[in-house]
Amino acid sequence: MYQPFSNEYAPYYEGYIKLVSGQNILRKLKNQLNEVDDFLAEIPAEKHDYAYADGKWTIKEVVAHLIDTERVMAYRAMRFSRNDFTPLPGFDQDFYMQNIDVSKRSFNDLVDELLIMRQANLYFFKSLTEEDYKKKGVASEREVSVGALLFIMAGHIEHHFRVLKEKYLK
Repeated sequence: MYQPFSNEYAPYYEGYIKLVSGQNILRKLKNQLNEVDDFLAEIPAEKHDYAYADGKWTIKEVVAHLIDTERVMAYRAMRFSRNDFTPLPGFDQDFYMQNIDVSKRSFNDLVDELLIMRQANLYFFKSLTEEDYKKKGVASEREVSVGALLFIMAGHIEHHFRVLKEKYLK
């Protein structure tokens, strides 16, 4: 079972990786499909546009952020696994969120998009070899391995679900 070493990702991602450390990452990514669907389905409709403080994202915006991150990390993994080591730019989550309007999107559509993104990515991830997991590229001026990106994706969702439970859904 693959587990990334600390030299395979920027220190910023340590927290995400620790949340899923020691797990079979493909199984975890797959299991998150049901976890995401079940957890988000329980959020009452009146909370979808709720933010716990001024300047914080709404729950719908958090889901949109999860979609963006899923896309960006999977793209990085695909590029590096295919031996395209062209350095990739950073991902400014706040800039992305300033340039999206989720008010016209239904919560269910956002959830479906996240689940479909993950399902499509799983087909790609299952095609990767142990050697592919070890391949590294540069994103946001930091070296990161393909395997670490998969752990980051899983841990990122875990992190945001904890925030939703602790700050949005008390």
